[in-house]
Amino acid sequence: MRPPAADYARDYVRVLPPCDHFATVPIMKIIRFLTNAGATPLTGILHSDGLAEPIDGDLFGVWQPSGRRVRVAKLLAPLQPSVILAIGLNFRAHAQETQQPIPAHPVLFMKSPWTVQNPGDPILIPTRLPSTRVDYEAELVVILGKACKNATRDNALDHVLGYTCGNDVTARDWQKSFGGNQWCRGKSFDTFAPLGPAIVTRDEIQDPQNLTLKAWVNGDLRQCSSTADQIFSVVDLIVFLSGSTTLPAGTAIFTGTPSGAGFARTPPLYLTAGDSVTIAIDGIGELTNPVALEEA
Repeated sequence: MRPPAADYARDYVRVLPPCDHFATVPIMKIIRFLTNAGATPLTGILHSDGLAEPIDGDLFGVWQPSGRRVRVAKLLAPLQPSVILAIGLNFRAHAQETQQPIPAHPVLFMKSPWTVQNPGDPILIPTRLPSTRVDYEAELVVILGKACKNATRDNALDHVLGYTCGNDVTARDWQKSFGGNQWCRGKSFDTFAPLGPAIVTRDEIQDPQNLTLKAWVNGDLRQCSSTADQIFSVVDLIVFLSGSTTLPAGTAIFTGTPSGAGFARTPPLYLTAGDSVTIAIDGIGELTNPVALEEA
């Protein structure tokens, strides 16, 4: 059973050391939230007592903490991305398990901004365009805080606001068989990009290439790896994606999933209604979503 709202928010202050236990560490977390059912979404700083401090100004411009503390009734995805870019086959072990060669350049695809889902809200298995092969993918997501074009290795991270957890949910049948050899259809159903629980600011993550990344389905650990196994680093990706291309502030970059996704298992293990998926990254927190059928 989901705990009361205040405890639910406080729960997301937990920070995950590698693979076995939790510790509470006060760090800078930016959340988007509601104070009650009819409220306008607010952006603020989540404090260790579960209260949030709304910001004054624009998260992607000039802002400052307001000094006010409010209760969080519901967590939302920490932003509404302007663009969602995603990278395939970016972990060596994942390329190996799928028997794919190591790519020479990042494998880029896009997800619709309408795929974003809030922490705690359901991943919907599509029924109008039905899928029986909906899969999870735990990912580190980079959030750009300012526009970026032709970034260099020296300044790439200067464009990063922070990092969050993401689940690149994928309908494998639409990705591989029914999508006309394009991944977009299988990646872009509504609710197929849960984000959260918070954006941890860049200064709080000493090395984005040294983060433990995990996924559980119904409490069963399915993925456990480190971003050290990424083929292309966060810096590599920002340089590549911004080459001759403007990336606006608010761009979300899904940086790839490690080995252990459902389709790569024997037998395959796909999501079904009633499941629960948790994505966790040390230093950031955990993102949990139930799974349900889309209403016809």
